[in-house]
Amino acid sequence: MKRRTIVVYAATIVLIYFAWYALSLMLGSNILPDPFRVFARGFEEIATNAFWVHVEASLLRLLAALFFAFILAVPAGLILGSNERLDRLFAPLIYLGYPIPKVVLMPVIFVLFGLGDLGKIVLITMIIFFQLLITTRDSARKIDREITYSLRSLGGGRLDFFFHVVWPVSLPGIFTSLRIGVGTAVAVLFLVESIATSEGLGFYIIDSWGRAEYATMFVGIIALSIIGIVMYEIFELLERKFCKWKSL
Repeated sequence: MKRRTIVVYAATIVLIYFAWYALSLMLGSNILPDPFRVFARGFEEIATNAFWVHVEASLLRLLAALFFAFILAVPAGLILGSNERLDRLFAPLIYLGYPIPKVVLMPVIFVLFGLGDLGKIVLITMIIFFQLLITTRDSARKIDREITYSLRSLGGGRLDFFFHVVWPVSLPGIFTSLRIGVGTAVAVLFLVESIATSEGLGFYIIDSWGRAEYATMFVGIIALSIIGIVMYEIFELLERKFCKWKSL
């Protein structure tokens, strides 16, 4: 992580802290406890095994969904983006499937795949899948035809074109989509973990809210936010590592 990024994060945290503290004083309600009380409660929670059980459950669901969405959507997007005939064939399905709010299919998914981890992972995967698919396909479609002709004139085949042209050109778009997808995945993760489960930060937040333990509730909110931020920065670092040519 760059020093500038660290400074920006630190400054943002300080601003949020003081804004939060001022707002809690203005409201004077337990619903919005002051940040010092929340942080004190947070240190108590991270010392317990129960808290880390919730963190582990959420992380496993999130990572599994991102993994399955990646291995399904990215190859499909690269193939469609580099093949006009296939793209025209599947375009109607994509245009019809993407706008549908997949969250409304949650009851159907839970009936088909159960209320356990599988159903939750399938729903998150479905939502991220279309984001990754469309971004990857659009990135692969931006390849200049002259590059294709140049590669073929040098004797390059389809595999050479795929690995030396399509894949590198599409990588920045893929990483951008992954960063956007993390935010979406964390939001959906909270939703699915608030229903019919006893593990996960979503359950942890809803359970604390139901028991009016608002400081504990905010601990869960901060923990879920940290997971999202860390995942976002990981994809940012991976993009800088594998797309060094962007800074040239």
